[in-house]
Amino acid sequence: MYAGGDPVAVAGEPRSSGGGSGVERPWILDGGLATALEDRGLALHPRLWSAGVFLERPEAVEAVHRAYLRAGAEILITASYQMTLAGLEREGLTRSDAVAALRATVRAARHACEHEGRAAMVAASVGSYGAARADGSEYRGDYGLSPGALVEHHRPTFEILCGSGAELLAIETIPSLDEARAFVELLATRRRARAWISFTCRDGRRLGEGQPIREASRLLDRCPQVVAIGVNCCAPEHVASLIAEIRRGSGKPIVVYPNSGEAWDPAARRWSGSASAPSFVELARGWAAQGAWAIGGCCRIGPGVIRSLALALGGHAVRERPQAGTDPTLDAGGVGS
Repeated sequence: MYAGGDPVAVAGEPRSSGGGSGVERPWILDGGLATALEDRGLALHPRLWSAGVFLERPEAVEAVHRAYLRAGAEILITASYQMTLAGLEREGLTRSDAVAALRATVRAARHACEHEGRAAMVAASVGSYGAARADGSEYRGDYGLSPGALVEHHRPTFEILCGSGAELLAIETIPSLDEARAFVELLATRRRARAWISFTCRDGRRLGEGQPIREASRLLDRCPQVVAIGVNCCAPEHVASLIAEIRRGSGKPIVVYPNSGEAWDPAARRWSGSASAPSFVELARGWAAQGAWAIGGCCRIGPGVIRSLALALGGHAVRERPQAGTDPTLDAGGVGS
């Protein structure tokens, strides 16, 4: 099993809850990008979602990144989740423009950090195959594709984002073992890449497609390029059990960023149900107590909740940005070589 510590901590830099307590705390992730854009009155693209907003109004996405930084986020996830070269070309972009758009999502997050004078890691989002289909299948799996076909689908976007200058790849909303295997195969081609892989889950033990998350955790434990394993866009009430199940398969750090507890209806294209009780922040205290390395939010979790989360977990202190040469994730200027 993996025996390393914090995958992105700078040597000699303590991660503490502030106030000189020396108590280790999680890193604070941002929240839902689409949620914050909608709250600002922006309409999401029917296929590209927030990535469509980025293509039309990149300054609006940068403004959301800035809002999360002010709320206390220490890791920003880029607006590339719904972007693939094929999907962007279907929307009328040339190949060169599509490549430029993917890279620009990382620059937008960087610019937000510079504008706010805040240090933050930038994680380049690599979405699941279901994200490209825009039909809700990222919560179900059942793609009908082999791992080899999934490798070829993801390869172009993966290669571009490996060279984007982001510290990490956020390979997220993965519903199945087959898709996880595809990314393990891709990561094996990039010896110095660093990524987390996070899954969608139907309950406290199983992936969206139904396989045990413990089995997925064992698979990823053997991949040195995977520096953290986690869950995202699942119900908050399942996270504590999922952390325990991941621990049974791997000793790697754990990242969690669930949604509000509401359910996505792909036919009606809206969220239904109600947010989880007890509160998101109270549940997050428990995840921190279980040793989660990084905690944030996904759909329907906005800057206000992230601010409360940061304050509750002691994450309001600003960290210095890691420098090349002190952090293995920054070798060669980014996640892959």
